[in-house]
Amino acid sequence: MRDWESDPAEQESGKGGQKELDEQVLGAGLCTGCGACVGLCPYQTVYHDRTVVLHACDLAQGRCYAACPRTPTDLAALRSRLYNETVCTPELGAVKGFFITRATDEGVRRRAQHGGTVTALMALALREGLIDTAILAGEGEGILPRSITVRDPEAAGMQGSSRFVVSPTVAEFNRVCLGNAAKIGVVATPCQALALAKMRTQPVSAAENGIEKLHLVVGLFCGWALSWQKLAALLKKKTDLARVTGMDIPPSCYHTLEVYTTGETIRISLDEVDPCVRESCRTCGDMTAEFSDLSVGSARLPEGWETARSWNQVIVRTERGMDLLELARRLGVLEFRATPPGNLEKLKAASLGKKRTAAIWLAGRGNTAERTGQAG
Repeated sequence: MRDWESDPAEQESGKGGQKELDEQVLGAGLCTGCGACVGLCPYQTVYHDRTVVLHACDLAQGRCYAACPRTPTDLAALRSRLYNETVCTPELGAVKGFFITRATDEGVRRRAQHGGTVTALMALALREGLIDTAILAGEGEGILPRSITVRDPEAAGMQGSSRFVVSPTVAEFNRVCLGNAAKIGVVATPCQALALAKMRTQPVSAAENGIEKLHLVVGLFCGWALSWQKLAALLKKKTDLARVTGMDIPPSCYHTLEVYTTGETIRISLDEVDPCVRESCRTCGDMTAEFSDLSVGSARLPEGWETARSWNQVIVRTERGMDLLELARRLGVLEFRATPPGNLEKLKAASLGKKRTAAIWLAGRGNTAERTGQAG
């Protein structure tokens, strides 16, 4: 990759402002809740897991529209500008390396999702001065997460569990980059990583949008996110929300959402969960956060889920991502194990399946992939 070097050429992502954003994304049910438009425009804000328009804006062209991951984007052109094309694949984007890892620290693994790789890497990046600020999804009200800013490696090591509800991470980046932070690292879902990539190519000065402060993007594998309101209503039928401590989704053969509480594990069929999926997620074709430095998801191992759930699979996409992973290896922050034969091919197949499913949903809505920013 050109490791996120700036490019003076303008990203061809279509022209529009808040009016078009409201019509084509917010009003069309395609908003992912990433928060990219919040902070770029004073007239949008986040309320729970929704983006809300406060006042009308008459700008014909706005950064809110240009940065949105659901506005028209030539993803192939964006990928070719930000990554080394020799390592790009049609299914997964750039792949410089593929690994199975987990945090060496058992305490990190207990607190974090799966193997704790993301948590360990962000804490390491802070400790080694590769970044001075980390933007993460932390615990908020009930099962609603909130975006948090962390500067202490120990504090970063305390984060990690998932609620499968969106957090407006890019809105927090927009806020933090206006302050004293010099080197920011972000843990991002696919839509959030795409928004940050689009911001890198906007035709404004780096000083104007603070994007030059972005030094690391760790992506998360993501099948979909859930509506906070609908998920809360579902869980209230099963347990007291105050007792929920975490959630997980085993491999598809289990067809289950596991909800961890202070006293038990509740298993809910995905048939019940499916109505809670955000409509915008059904039209997203990126499963592995392709516009990041490295991406992390739950592992798939021959020993089965009970073993695999304590490991991660990692796609390294850039030299910066590879340098961080190898530093973690040298310092003993991460434990590595052999990658089972065929794992990368299976991941490619799963990712391609998500792209095809997204295309079907888009066709059913009467849209095209190019219109909603999902062209591959």
